[in-house]
Amino acid sequence: MALNQEIAQATQLTEETLASYVIDATKEVFDTMVMMPLEDSYPLKEPVTTFHCSVTGMVGLAGTYTGILSIHCPKTLALKVTSNMLGLEVDEVDDDVNDALGEIANMLGGYVKQILSKGGLDINLSIPTVIAGEDYTVNSMSDSDCVIIPFIHEAERFLVGLKLHKEN
Repeated sequence: MALNQEIAQATQLTEETLASYVIDATKEVFDTMVMMPLEDSYPLKEPVTTFHCSVTGMVGLAGTYTGILSIHCPKTLALKVTSNMLGLEVDEVDDDVNDALGEIANMLGGYVKQILSKGGLDINLSIPTVIAGEDYTVNSMSDSDCVIIPFIHEAERFLVGLKLHKEN
C-alpha cells in the first residue's frame, strides 16, 4: 500500500506524513467523541477488501483531489463505538450505528480535506455511506494507491483507509 506519487508531489506530503495526520485525526475523534483510547500501527502493506460481520462508513472527496475515506469496524466494536457516542447501550446494528460510523467517516474526511487544501474550499465531501453485513467487499481499497491504517481498542482491530487521486 502506498500513497499515489501524483498526490505526494502535489501535496508535498509523504505517505508517512499523511498517515500521521490520519492517525492523529482518528485518535482525536475517538478521544473526544467516542471516549475510546486507540493504539495505531504502521499502514498495512497489503490491501484489505473483504469484511466479515463488519460495519463500514465511507465519505467521498471531490474537487482538486478525489477519493474515499473509510472506516471499517467489526460489528462488536461498531456497537461499542455507537454506545459510547450516544451514552446508551446499543446491541444491534441499526440506524444509530449507521449514523455513528457515518459521522466518524465524515469527521475524518473533514480533517483530510483541511490537510489537502488551504481552507478546504476546493474539496467537497459527500454524504456518508454506511455498509453493514456478514460478508462484503469494498473495492475502493483494492489497489496500491490506498493507505490503510489499523487501530486497536481493547484487542479489537479496525481499519481507516484513504484513497486519493489528483484531478487534472
